[in-house]
Amino acid sequence: MDELKYQIDPKGLTVWRIHACIFSGIALLITALIFFLTYYFEWYKWIPYTVLGLWVIEAFCGIYLFPKIRWQRWRYEVREQEIEVQSGLFVVERTLVPMIRVQHVDTVQGPILKKYNLAEISISTAATTHTIPALQMEEADELRRRISKLARVAEEDV
Repeated sequence: MDELKYQIDPKGLTVWRIHACIFSGIALLITALIFFLTYYFEWYKWIPYTVLGLWVIEAFCGIYLFPKIRWQRWRYEVREQEIEVQSGLFVVERTLVPMIRVQHVDTVQGPILKKYNLAEISISTAATTHTIPALQMEEADELRRRISKLARVAEEDV
């Protein structure tokens, strides 16, 4: 398969890692609660250490390994007739969205994305929504306008 042309912004990797840190922090609180409950209720001593080991594995994979693999695989390309998006962690998925099926295009920017001047594009069709995450805000706005224009042209050709 040919490699798609565009990759998301490298700062997207940082954003994904921040999200993973938040999730891991919550998981660590649950792990600490399990340690407390083990001594309070006198459960087996191996239970909290097993949960702690699982948390360490989850934190390493979620914060370091998975975002890096995900960022390397995320690619997209916008052509006159279609949008192609490639994503995945263990299984790489490539999706073609015909321009004629595009109903509307949105830019989304949460607080963490805003801090890094990034945005996410949401491309809606009748059946589903496809996203292109972590684009520079200017690039996201330009891409939204371009997709909208190409979708109108595709609709007029029908």
